[in-house]
Amino acid sequence: MSPPASSKSSGKPAAAPRRRIAVVEDLPETRKSLVRLLQSFPEFDCVCACGNGEEALKQIPPARPDVVLMDIFLPGMSGIECTAQLKVLLPRIQILILTSADDEDMVFPALKAGANGYLLKHSEPVNLRAALLDLVNGGAPMTSGIARRVISYFCDPTKLRDMTVHLSPRENELLVLLSKGHSNKEIAGELSLSVETIHAYLKNVYQKMHVRSRTEAVVKYMAARPR
Repeated sequence: MSPPASSKSSGKPAAAPRRRIAVVEDLPETRKSLVRLLQSFPEFDCVCACGNGEEALKQIPPARPDVVLMDIFLPGMSGIECTAQLKVLLPRIQILILTSADDEDMVFPALKAGANGYLLKHSEPVNLRAALLDLVNGGAPMTSGIARRVISYFCDPTKLRDMTVHLSPRENELLVLLSKGHSNKEIAGELSLSVETIHAYLKNVYQKMHVRSRTEAVVKYMAARPR
């Protein structure tokens, strides 16, 4: 008699692990709706949902999410300040702003605080899922209207006066790949360097460019490039 077939020998590839995600949103119904939506995405698992920034700073670090969906308008501490503090506690965490504010007074402070992307709340679920997947793969997703504002802002010559930076040839190579949406692992492969070396290069680039995130570095680099 032949032995029973093992369930491990089905030949099907193992499913990729779900990315861990946290939500910071003060409106209870909106927060619950977001959690339900995120749980419906096969690639994500919502591990933490917070109603304000102070709660987020306590609950998110031990939950160790890969991504945080962050509202800006929170009671007490703003989402921008919460973003800045989370980036200090968890430097590699990816933070996607999800808010109703699309004016420069909110967009640029959020990017400077370390946000890795910026989406508006009226975005369709399919666009939110695509943005999250883009984010975890090294991209910097933005609602098209936000992206136009960013480009318009940095194309203003009066706002580019302090953007002349002295980057090494290797740092320029890194920024070119970064601007194409490559992840750190992909950049390491392209440049035949270790991921740790890429992290070190990025740290130097951020310091030279006076930025705090991949998104801001790419935007500033693209704006300062000669036409």
